[in-house]
Amino acid sequence: QVQLVESGGGSAQAGGSLRLSCAVSQTTYSKKCIGWFRQVPGKGREGVAAIYTGGSSKWYADSVTGRFTLSQDNANGTVYLDMSALKPEDTAIYYCAAGPSGYCPPRVTASLFGYWGQGTQVTVSA
Repeated sequence: QVQLVESGGGSAQAGGSLRLSCAVSQTTYSKKCIGWFRQVPGKGREGVAAIYTGGSSKWYADSVTGRFTLSQDNANGTVYLDMSALKPEDTAIYYCAAGPSGYCPPRVTASLFGYWGQGTQVTVSA
């Protein structure tokens, strides 16, 4: 059974940092594209970052490049999203999701990711 569990959300002030974790069931984790998305009320899920667990390729949305960093712990099947220099516009529910096997798609869109975690709230105050 595919399971993804996010943790680490919370509140921060603008300019602060938070770390999100995505624990992925081991049967799913290997050689998989794991993506982070965020969603605000009334809008669709926006791709934020993605990592291919079978290698080192990573992708970041322009809005977070230079501020957010992906890392992975293959032994524990966990992907981390370190968020720094946070802005109020980063406020959203953040989801991790499992996508294609063997590669990450050139466009990280929600429709290409079939398994989702429950989401974790991130709130950044000015």
